[in-house]
Amino acid sequence: MRLLIVEDSATLAETLRATLEAEGHVCDHAEDGVVATHYLSTHTYDVLVLDWMLPRLDGLGVLRKLRQTGSKARVLMLSARDTVADRVEALDAGADDYLVKPFALDELLARIRALARRPQEGGAAMLVQGALHLDLHARRARWQGVDVQLSPKEYALLELLLRERGRVLSRVAIFDRLYDSASESSDKVVEVILSTLRSKLAKAGAEDPIQTRRGFGYVIE
Repeated sequence: MRLLIVEDSATLAETLRATLEAEGHVCDHAEDGVVATHYLSTHTYDVLVLDWMLPRLDGLGVLRKLRQTGSKARVLMLSARDTVADRVEALDAGADDYLVKPFALDELLARIRALARRPQEGGAAMLVQGALHLDLHARRARWQGVDVQLSPKEYALLELLLRERGRVLSRVAIFDRLYDSASESSDKVVEVILSTLRSKLAKAGAEDPIQTRRGFGYVIE
């Protein structure tokens, strides 16, 4: 998944980023609410880890702007504010979950995993394409019940196309979801990941579910 960490504490933000990237996620960091809205206007994110108390524009302001755009990105709000009224205000503004500071990193990771298992349309924690199953909790691909050993990027590409089933995604759009803003890679790396993914699926005996639309991109229908 691609995540945006919106946190003005550089130390906490770096800890969160290192922890989440170790879990296989792609992360950008915004140090205040204005920078966050810029990121949100130029990139698509699956999850926001959003601090409430931010310089220039607070977390609720960011959240309201996000929901006004119709974005379905899941939002985990972080705050030292711990009253019921605070939680209600954040959830009513569009947050999906609320975590009070200070918190344990293990709990934050568990909450993000829970959000990841909650597809935006409210489906189950499994993406299925014929005999190909993607377990969103274990982050594991299986063909006819047998594990297919994928790299984090291969898994992320397959998950993205299954989540966006029926929608043709360009190479640039896929790259934007798989790599952070500081990446020095070219979007041509998507073709390499796709090639190795297809090879591993073929080796496992799986049918290739990914269609190439010349000049447009890739899609799973």
